Amino acid sequence: MANLKLLEYLESYLTEHRRNRFAQVLAQRTKYFTVATEDVYQLHNTSAVIRSCDVFGIQEVNIIEEINTKRIDREIAMGAQKWVDLNRYNTVNQCILDLKTKGYQIVATTPHTEDCDLIDFDISKKSCFFFGRETEGLSQKVLDEADCFLKIPMFGFTESLNISVSAAIILQHVTSKLRNSDISWQLTEEERIEKRFDWIRKTIKNYDAIVERFQSEA
Repeated sequence: MANLKLLEYLESYLTEHRRNRFAQVLAQRTKYFTVATEDVYQLHNTSAVIRSCDVFGIQEVNIIEEINTKRIDREIAMGAQKWVDLNRYNTVNQCILDLKTKGYQIVATTPHTEDCDLIDFDISKKSCFFFGRETEGLSQKVLDEADCFLKIPMFGFTESLNISVSAAIILQHVTSKLRNSDISWQLTEEERIEKRFDWIRKTIKNYDAIVERFQSEA
């Protein structure tokens, strides 16, 4: 109860428009699907993937930096890194183990002998969509651990898409399909409250001082 009272107090520092906007966005957020990028070399590609995740309501992005370690390009991400949770991993093994512990199936986005066209993808399981490096693609470790393989049908001379474009196409399709299903895909009430606190902290100035003032007056 104390936390809810603090939350109400903190939200009084927001404009009504911002409070309503938080509520609208949170109602569409999901952890049912998530994304993982594996050692993506071009900085703007990872940043653009994060931006697409925010646009399509994906709350968490998993970034594997076993080889390439870089900061997020704020200009490309357009502030999306402020609203999307970034989980960073030093190894592929660490990321996959964590995701499987959380109940996600590993979806390798790459052409494969046992692949599935995007339009036929089964959304009935929690899934993490893995995207690999620009030239080499996904590592053998991800391919070996993958539960299924997903591809975007292509009909031109070009045989591949930029990973940020691929991510946007896949996320638009699967999230639209998810929202038209009977699956319970929304964040839990506890997760929404946690995000409200997090987003307020990233929005208002002197957050710590305001919290301290509330606690001293309680």
